[in-house]
Amino acid sequence: MPATVDNASDLETLVRLSYAVHNAVRLVLTSPHKEREVAMGASGSPTAEIDRVAEAQVLSFLEQERIPWNVLSEELGFIDRGGHDLLVLDPVDGSHNALRGLPFATVSLALGREKLSDVRVGVVHDIDTGLTFWATQGGGAWRDGKRLRTRPWTARDELFFVNLGTNASPRAHALAQRCRRIRSLGCASFEVSMVAEGGADGYFSENMPPTLNLRVTDIAAACLILREAGGGIADTHGRPLDMLLNLENRTSLLAWGDKRLLQEGHREGYW
Repeated sequence: MPATVDNASDLETLVRLSYAVHNAVRLVLTSPHKEREVAMGASGSPTAEIDRVAEAQVLSFLEQERIPWNVLSEELGFIDRGGHDLLVLDPVDGSHNALRGLPFATVSLALGREKLSDVRVGVVHDIDTGLTFWATQGGGAWRDGKRLRTRPWTARDELFFVNLGTNASPRAHALAQRCRRIRSLGCASFEVSMVAEGGADGYFSENMPPTLNLRVTDIAAACLILREAGGGIADTHGRPLDMLLNLENRTSLLAWGDKRLLQEGHREGYW
């Protein structure tokens, strides 16, 4: 990592940026036009008004602060701003929740260069509560000043986040029937961050077809937070996960807090 990199300064910038986006999004959520689709995003999905406003706030913040980061956003795609670092952005992860007034939606911000493993700063900001999860590479994971540690796994007492619905794979539905407690919140960055905090033992997301799986913009910040809290990530076949920072690649995701849970899942055929 170059000697000029300052993770602490960049973390402070990302936290301030997350609050700026939070404030802009909360204003939109009081608008009668909040559910309006304004365009087709770079990811191929419709872009809602809250996504457009959130991205505009990010770009305005970077211009005002004269920060030359390039940007990769789920809605705008890649924006070359002449920088070396890449801001990997999901402006509103869990936008369907936010639009329906449900409390599980975040601003997800990660700073890296080329791939998931070189992300060095990550922030996941809860739009509903204002709680902020963050991590720096080698500096641990935190939530509002509290150091995060993953939860030790207790057999037959696990709580799993599983992405469910019509697109979920048969393995996802089978896992939901086998685990003691299941939650499905519809916000990957928040769910993975909650595994880092110990609120859950793991997270499983696998869709059919695979083209409906997660993008790196969904998970870049949360994966760093989880790793720094002592957990791990792979795809749902157990293969180490290290994605390029682009919108083309998709991945299933298995996240765990305690490696013994991963080993037990292999033994029992959960994944």
